[in-house]
Amino acid sequence: MNETGMDETGMNEPGMNEPGGGMGELFWPIIDIEDVDDDAWVMVPPRTGRAAPFPEWDDIRAWSAEVAADLWADSDLDPGQDGVGFVAGTLERTAEALAPPGSDHWVFLHLDHPAELPLPVCAAIGPASGPREETLRALTEADDSTAVEPPVVKTVKSEKLGKGMTTFRYVPQEDSPHLLACVRYAWRVEEHGADVVIWTASEDIAHVMRAAQDLEALARTVGVWTP
Repeated sequence: MNETGMDETGMNEPGMNEPGGGMGELFWPIIDIEDVDDDAWVMVPPRTGRAAPFPEWDDIRAWSAEVAADLWADSDLDPGQDGVGFVAGTLERTAEALAPPGSDHWVFLHLDHPAELPLPVCAAIGPASGPREETLRALTEADDSTAVEPPVVKTVKSEKLGKGMTTFRYVPQEDSPHLLACVRYAWRVEEHGADVVIWTASEDIAHVMRAAQDLEALARTVGVWTP
């Protein structure tokens, strides 16, 4: 487990409204996805929190089928007899696994081909907590001693979120011989009193590399909004 309360693979724990620390007073800011490129990402909304509920979760199976049909149509490929159903099932299982009941983070799914396994990216927001530099290093795992080599740590700038931190590192898995490629972004957004973290981890290193440009664009277009 890491500082955000989730393991590196995934993105499978609820309660992601506290990336920088515990909840205190009522926290209003939410993730703003208005400018995120929906041609590059399939967006799975939170199950709970200020931004929820979303109509997708009223019938996640119907939503998955609709998205699957759109993915095939946009690809100009022939899905065959079972292609739409296959992709719909993958999307449904992925959404249920990465956004379980009670979760309040966004999930963004990257696919190069409708029938491939999606690369999941999560985005979470919570009340700012602790010294800025220390918190950003914790949220990006910049000092991860389990990484196979020291994480690559860089500054990242976003017009929406300001100056933040991003890291890239390889992490071993206890139950697999394959390394995880892990990418993290984090910001302290003083205007909203919020910490924001975006992260992905996958043993499909090639997909992480292929998605790098879209991931960078995602990190620069996610914003914060206070209702």
